[in-house]
Amino acid sequence: NEHQVSIGETTFTGREELHDANGFIDYGAMMYVTLQRARTAREAIRIMTGLANDFGYKSTGESFSVADKDEAWILEFIGKGKYGKGGVWVAARVPDGYIAAHANQARIRQIDWNDRENWMWSDDVVAFARERGWFEGPKEEFSFVDAYNPLDPASLLLCEGRVWSVFRRAAPSQNFSADYWRCVEGAEPYPLFVKPDQKVSIQDMIAFVRDHFHDSPYYTGEGIASGPFNNPYRWRPIYFTLEDDEETRYAWERTISQPQTGFSFIAQARNWLPDPIGGIFWYGVDDTYSNAYMPLYVGMQEPPRSLVTGNIVDFDWDSAFWVFNLVANYAYGLYNLIIEDIQKVQLEVEDRSHALTAAVDIAAYELYKVDPGMMYAY
Repeated sequence: NEHQVSIGETTFTGREELHDANGFIDYGAMMYVTLQRARTAREAIRIMTGLANDFGYKSTGESFSVADKDEAWILEFIGKGKYGKGGVWVAARVPDGYIAAHANQARIRQIDWNDRENWMWSDDVVAFARERGWFEGPKEEFSFVDAYNPLDPASLLLCEGRVWSVFRRAAPSQNFSADYWRCVEGAEPYPLFVKPDQKVSIQDMIAFVRDHFHDSPYYTGEGIASGPFNNPYRWRPIYFTLEDDEETRYAWERTISQPQTGFSFIAQARNWLPDPIGGIFWYGVDDTYSNAYMPLYVGMQEPPRSLVTGNIVDFDWDSAFWVFNLVANYAYGLYNLIIEDIQKVQLEVEDRSHALTAAVDIAAYELYKVDPGMMYAY
């Protein structure tokens, strides 16, 4: 929003008995209404949880990324289903110099009850779990994951593998083992936060969300997991069964890059610049591996026409959604012959964007000091 507050989410679903279709506000509305009101990440967390408590919550469990120009937080929230209004939740601030990752499952385990500067929680997050019989023992041993989103092999294979993929590339020196997401008994869960080997740039963030488990034994562009022409995707539902066994579910590894992606974004917030200039929303449509991220400044007065035209049914050459889908769909048929051509253009247009934003920052800031109205128009 105009204060450089950003919110993203992944759905972890959680315990089915805590879903209430009769609630009033869903996770999307929580995010949109909060972005209309919040000036900081901490304020956003209070607003989001307050909305759910005041009006009732109708979605499943969610992990939210909530950030501003000074802080980033992970908020994990689930409703109370038929057992009450609102929800139970916990939020952890990402320590300075560290990164977090989450991918469709809850990741917050132990809570530091003595650190109210870097942790927030609902008053009944432990008591509610006790009432329902999901937790026994001292408060210090309480785990949000174990109480509200108990993990199974499917969630490790499909979700925690993507967390591992980010952590292993951000901090290769820490040699994160694949054992946990490969369901090796006794393997330690990955930490909530990790310190990357070097400072993370926008280009690094873009690289993190372009992933098929490259340079690992689990690369989906080779072997039995790959499709024709080293296509890293299998055209099947997430789960499938075999003809002689309708009860056992199987799944291919789920990479971060996916053909089902509608849009993705990287929110950049910079506290040394005025908000209209400091905030850049790097936005892309369709598969992250073949898209191109475009920088949209918070201070822009209107979006590009390519992002506001077209619909889901009729092809439109003026619509970014349709053009990026078309390019990706061409690639899927002859992947290893076409993707390199796409990546060449991808690199050209993104390098141009990174170079130009450095110049736009300077020009916009000079205009801001003289005439903010001219800056907005620029």
